[in-house]
Amino acid sequence: MTAPTIDTQHSAAALEAAEARTAHNYHPLPVVLANAEGAWMTDVDGRRFLDLLAGYSALNFGHSHPRLLEVAHAQLDRITLTSRAFVHDRFAAFTAALGDLCGKDLVLPMNTGAEAVETAIKVARKWGYEVKGVPADRAEIVVASGNFHGRTTTIVGFSDDADARDGFGPFAPGFVTVRYGDLEALEAAITPHTVAVLVEPIQGEGGVVIPPTGYLRGVREICTRENVLFAADEIQAGLGRTGRTFACDHEDVVPDLYVLGKALGGGIVPVSAVVADRDVLGVLKPGQHGSTFGGNPLACAVGTAVVEMLSTGDFQQRATDLGVLVRERLEALVGHGVVGVRVRGLWAGIDVDPAVGTGREVCEALMERGVLAKDTHGSTIRLAPPLVVSPEDLAWGLDQLADVVAR
Repeated sequence: MTAPTIDTQHSAAALEAAEARTAHNYHPLPVVLANAEGAWMTDVDGRRFLDLLAGYSALNFGHSHPRLLEVAHAQLDRITLTSRAFVHDRFAAFTAALGDLCGKDLVLPMNTGAEAVETAIKVARKWGYEVKGVPADRAEIVVASGNFHGRTTTIVGFSDDADARDGFGPFAPGFVTVRYGDLEALEAAITPHTVAVLVEPIQGEGGVVIPPTGYLRGVREICTRENVLFAADEIQAGLGRTGRTFACDHEDVVPDLYVLGKALGGGIVPVSAVVADRDVLGVLKPGQHGSTFGGNPLACAVGTAVVEMLSTGDFQQRATDLGVLVRERLEALVGHGVVGVRVRGLWAGIDVDPAVGTGREVCEALMERGVLAKDTHGSTIRLAPPLVVSPEDLAWGLDQLADVVAR
């Protein structure tokens, strides 16, 4: 079969072609990107755009980072996939490096963030039955309102986002939802059948929602006291985004399970993982969980380089320093087209005054000015620039936002 000829040299034609043959599970901005480097992207018509989304934190190190590209190119010339039926020569280095970064014994590599969350759910249930002694098929996991952990059928079953949930039931039982940030509600929800508390230390999809100070410490204390696993979904928040290696680090909290993804693949390949000590991940036996591509040689080579880059602390410090600029500039917009902001490191949620427009309309206006961002939940937009963005470029992007919301 001969591949169809599609004009992708101009945005209008490429958008029309994509619309005709694509399932509409996304509503992207009308831009067709062709090249990218650092914090900048170029479309098929040659227009440049400052990336203030960074692939929802998958591009923490920017587009086409030279060190990551070098590692990927070298690995592509050697071996890319074996499946876990065999051991390859990049596997041990990756699991050791990531385990050391997290301060944990074992690593279970997967591909996507949703896969990692599903893995954590399975591990927590297995631990509950085999270690805690919960009766068969009675395990419960406490989750938080406003969560976003992915879009598999298990995960959307405990989402309160109608777009993610409606029309996809029936859903798996065993999840109890409490208000995010409410320690009293969390403690009241714990029963002898509770095996884990699964929360995002910062809710990214929710609009960069930061819990009250002490919340994560409280979750840790409750889980320890009640013999319950604390599973921290650091898929968006982790790996340098908030100015620390993990968002839990801001309260000096160590969860039982780190759930990681996005930036772990360096913006090159999908890489995710669950990281925990042996008494937790050790409950899995051969054949009980797996993934054809999980922990493949290319993923491990890139993932190891990502961990090495994070080990210096330079990217975490950069997120902290640039976050000061973001906070100062955004807080100055409150009352001038913005009604609220939340900033942690180089990550911000911005509540736009509805009188200005919806989040989508603001992002469309930014696109016309050469800035790409993403809306969420009506009037809220998120900013998550690559950690390599220059202060000058970041300031320019924030100037565009100020002009848009001031209209």
